[in-house]
Amino acid sequence: MPETTTRDRERGRPDVGRYVDDERRDRYFAACDALYAMGAQAVAETDVETGFGTTHVYRYGPTGQAGASRTPVVLLHGAGSCSAMWYPNTAALSAERPVYAIDTPGDPGRSVQREAIHQPELAAQWLDETLAGLGLDRVHLVGSSYGGWLALNQAHRRPERLASVTLLDPGGLEKVGLRFFVWIFVSLFATSAPKALRPRLARLLEQPVLIVPELRMMIRLGVRAYRIRRPAPLPLSDAELSTVRTPLHLILGKRSLLVHPRRQVERVPRLVPGARAEIISNTGHGPQIDHADEVNRRMVAFMEGIG
Repeated sequence: MPETTTRDRERGRPDVGRYVDDERRDRYFAACDALYAMGAQAVAETDVETGFGTTHVYRYGPTGQAGASRTPVVLLHGAGSCSAMWYPNTAALSAERPVYAIDTPGDPGRSVQREAIHQPELAAQWLDETLAGLGLDRVHLVGSSYGGWLALNQAHRRPERLASVTLLDPGGLEKVGLRFFVWIFVSLFATSAPKALRPRLARLLEQPVLIVPELRMMIRLGVRAYRIRRPAPLPLSDAELSTVRTPLHLILGKRSLLVHPRRQVERVPRLVPGARAEIISNTGHGPQIDHADEVNRRMVAFMEGIG
């Protein structure tokens, strides 16, 4: 009886994400598992209890004993996705050090949200509790899109556990504009296009989701199965960004529609001392997917320079 009461209460909250029903949730999980199988094999899965819900975490590597004591990497996925999106990156990142991929509460995945975390201070508190629950005192934090906002927010508000932050075409630098929402809508519509048209649409939209069947299926099922309940995050002001002292690595797609790349590769190093900012050509919002080898090399080299 208590479990049913709690579930019903959560479904009535306007600020807590939830699955539509168990059947669609299970179909989504099966699609996620197909994508996980394309990356490194997780060596463990664990659930971390926080004041905001249960956070599900996947652990990878390293392949050698010497790397087990090195500073780990923690991955934060984008909105409307889960940690399965890191399938092109887990093998390279976990070769020499541990990697933890987190399913963010409030997005489809195996975490269970009980309280809202979209407010900046609460998001930082949730992530700090999660890292503490994993026993991690110093990490290389990597975030993509919305996960980039979470990582940047952590560097601003609770940087004590951070060895570095890598931001992959992140939120948190500019207000999310109409052009990005239009791109998201058109991309979702394009997932229903005939198979023969998808490669052309993928090139036009800079959307790798359309040409990876497993990724396309996961995104399509996630939209149908899960109801996200949070507003778009507000960007950090110049004053807030200038408080960041954690070593920072910014990687943007040249044709990103979330940010203006040239503007941000000038702005971020100007406000964050020592920040590295780079633009990847021939890509948009998903450089770690459609240029995985190049982005993996850059991320690994940056972390190696820190320890």
